[in-house]
Amino acid sequence: MASDKKAPLGSIENPIKFKDQDFKTLLEECLKSGKLFADSAFPAEQKSIGMPEDPDPKKAIKWQRPKEISKNAVFVEGTTGTTDICQGQLGNCWLLAALSCLTMHPTLFVKVVPPNQTLSKPYAGIFYFRFWQYGEWVEVVVDDRLPVREGRLLFSYSHTRNEYWSALVEKAYAKLIGCYGSLKGGNISEGMEDFTGGIARSVQVSSHTPRVLWRSLTAALSRGSLLSCFIQASSCSEVGKVTGNGLIKGHAYAITDTDKVKKESEEVLLLRLRNPWGFVEYCGPWSDKGKEWEDVDKAEKERIQLNKEEDGDFWISAEDFSKLFDIVELCSVNPDTIEEGNTPDSQSTWTLSEHAGFWVSGSSAGGSRRYNKSFWKNPQFQLVLTEQDNEDEESNDDDEDDEDDEDEDGNVDDDDEDEAMTPEEKKREERQKEKAKQCTVLVELLQKNRRQKDKIHFLYIAFHIYKVPSELQGVCLSRSFFMKNRPVGRSGKYKAQRGVWRKLHLYPGNYILVASTYRPNQTGEFFVRIFSKTGNTLGTEDFTCSSGYLPVMAAPISLDDHVRVQKTFDEEAGPDDRLNAKELMTLFNSALVKDYHLPLETCRQLIFGEDTKGLSSLSRKQTETLLSSLRNLQSIFFQFDEDSSGTMSPFELSTALQAVGMQCDNKVTQLLSVRFASGDLHMPFHGFVSCVTRLHKLFALYESETSQEVKDRGINSWLLQFLTM
Repeated sequence: MASDKKAPLGSIENPIKFKDQDFKTLLEECLKSGKLFADSAFPAEQKSIGMPEDPDPKKAIKWQRPKEISKNAVFVEGTTGTTDICQGQLGNCWLLAALSCLTMHPTLFVKVVPPNQTLSKPYAGIFYFRFWQYGEWVEVVVDDRLPVREGRLLFSYSHTRNEYWSALVEKAYAKLIGCYGSLKGGNISEGMEDFTGGIARSVQVSSHTPRVLWRSLTAALSRGSLLSCFIQASSCSEVGKVTGNGLIKGHAYAITDTDKVKKESEEVLLLRLRNPWGFVEYCGPWSDKGKEWEDVDKAEKERIQLNKEEDGDFWISAEDFSKLFDIVELCSVNPDTIEEGNTPDSQSTWTLSEHAGFWVSGSSAGGSRRYNKSFWKNPQFQLVLTEQDNEDEESNDDDEDDEDDEDEDGNVDDDDEDEAMTPEEKKREERQKEKAKQCTVLVELLQKNRRQKDKIHFLYIAFHIYKVPSELQGVCLSRSFFMKNRPVGRSGKYKAQRGVWRKLHLYPGNYILVASTYRPNQTGEFFVRIFSKTGNTLGTEDFTCSSGYLPVMAAPISLDDHVRVQKTFDEEAGPDDRLNAKELMTLFNSALVKDYHLPLETCRQLIFGEDTKGLSSLSRKQTETLLSSLRNLQSIFFQFDEDSSGTMSPFELSTALQAVGMQCDNKVTQLLSVRFASGDLHMPFHGFVSCVTRLHKLFALYESETSQEVKDRGINSWLLQFLTM
């Protein structure tokens, strides 16, 4: 009996509806009304283009449906293929190359482009597509009005000119990101990940011999990986430059197939590439017009479907590919496909952990390790690896060690050489023995939503992993920990791209992953995912706030302050012998340093923080205790007011609160900073006083709470609930 249980929201079976638009509901409404769908969430207007309008009236953009552009328009003609995707007047070769790769994998393709969509009946001008977005699949609905200039599609089109699925996928992705202009420029790994939910990484072509590279890419394609490549441009002016052999610098090509042919007695290894432009092809050896094909049997040429048309598809030998191309981008749907020694039968089980987070200016955006006063405030995630890998696996990709801001020595020494082995072989064997004792983990850090209008605004990002000793487990690590310890793993140099990725080998144990931007105070959202071959847990660094308030504030009042309070009460207090907020403000400010004077509102908050039996004033004893507490707060605040400006960096708020006797987790500290720093990057003394007063009251209320339900939710939930009020 089939289960009625619905698939989890965000899965490919139950994707999130973008803009709350449900395809089936909208389709039925359109069919019932007889009207074609017009998408108000992505209107047929210039703002959806997201680029300046051409002033030439002849180049005005019209929005037309496929049947208005071509009488023979179809959604898919026969089967989908690489020639269905040609780049229009938009610098998004990265996206279209990824889409070309996708057409080679039917099971992956139908996830993005659901089947049974048509421009024939039942037709209502509405289509839908699915994309992976930071751990969730999102379904995007679009109408089929496409931008047209001078009778031709402005952006992506099919080589046959009458097939429209690729243009509609491009439109749906533009809607998801913001506009068409948001797609200009990018790394192909973005598209490959968003079409598959896989993990993308870069491989230096020069790091392998042509034969080893060809074998590795062949295996990756057979396992369903998406592959692309490009030639690095040495400067911006070189991007788009066509070389003498017909290749384009800084341009993304899809690798769609590998094969080998016999030329006389020689076996030649080949790769098939696709230029998203749909024209401008490689013209060197083994290209469509290469003379090398003359010595190959006709049957062989038919088998590999050699097509000598100018359609963007071409073959190139592995030898020439290795000489001409610099980088291969590889996207694996399963982490095993990036293990070069694996066969399909050797695939193991991986555990996936995911977390989303924020970098908040002045709170949790601490910058790189160069900024040691704030680096420790970056979001920290606990990573627990419980057991070593199940199998001793051969792997050719070693952990790289290119640090962002300092060198590390990760060399392996060979003290005694085995006569039967070369030093290199011995080193490799020792490395494999060590890896067998470790856990293999794949870590990826992605920054979210950084495409805006017609420009990309990626921050420079990286992650670092630290081993945590048993005595520090379960606590948020302080600045001193990061000053004394070095990371055991990291993503490498900070990079201004959507994601950074690294495969690491770590011993079982407890670790902390720190996600950071290069400079402090850069606000953004991010997403972390970790695959490991054995069980692991990835949790936030947040710990339980202390619910007590240590008596550090209850220092005895000084003689001078005692005299000051008594004199004020004798002169200002009414018949009830109490002082109101205005009178307290005058008293406190006469005792505090000028830069640390309190406004009236803070004095009202101080009264509220005391047990006044409903009165809005304080007694002599309460006033003396409060003045003593303010003296202590002033002394603590001085420690963090390093430039004597009368303000404190919110990065130091949690440490300052600890000095007061309160320990708060990052979420609580972040909320306190936003609330009591009044939106500024630096907190004034009166903001610190208000912050401490509010916490003191909330801790006391929590301690007196009798509800078991409240106690079960915990102090952290209690604080977050009331700090937002």
